Amino acid sequence: MTMTSTIRLGAITLATVGLLFMPTAHTQDKPAAGPSVRSPPEQTTAPSNIPDDKLDAVAGAVKSVSSVMDSYEQKVARAPVTEKQRLIDEADDAVTKAVTRHGLSVEEYMTIIRVAEKDPVVRNKLLKRLD
Repeated sequence: MTMTSTIRLGAITLATVGLLFMPTAHTQDKPAAGPSVRSPPEQTTAPSNIPDDKLDAVAGAVKSVSSVMDSYEQKVARAPVTEKQRLIDEADDAVTKAVTRHGLSVEEYMTIIRVAEKDPVVRNKLLKRLD
């Protein structure tokens, strides 16, 4: 369970951080001037017609997850080696509760984050809710 907790915590953290910084990274990836080659639109992991109440829940969860991660990052950094894994497990539980407190499962949260990473319309709707 310890390895699974660490992997899940890492996935949630990366997804959340990726979403928060994606607009900056996306604007820097513009292709150089030259002939344009159009590729087919990329498929998202789920339909992009996510209900507003779900986007509201994800935005609240992102804020909560970020707060939990900030708190535990400092605790883990200062903790003795013997305490680090216990704190990571504790952080995993806190992140899971931060997501489920907003009426989402971890899987649902991750799915919507993945859609937002790939779909600029969904991403923009979610980012507006984070302001």
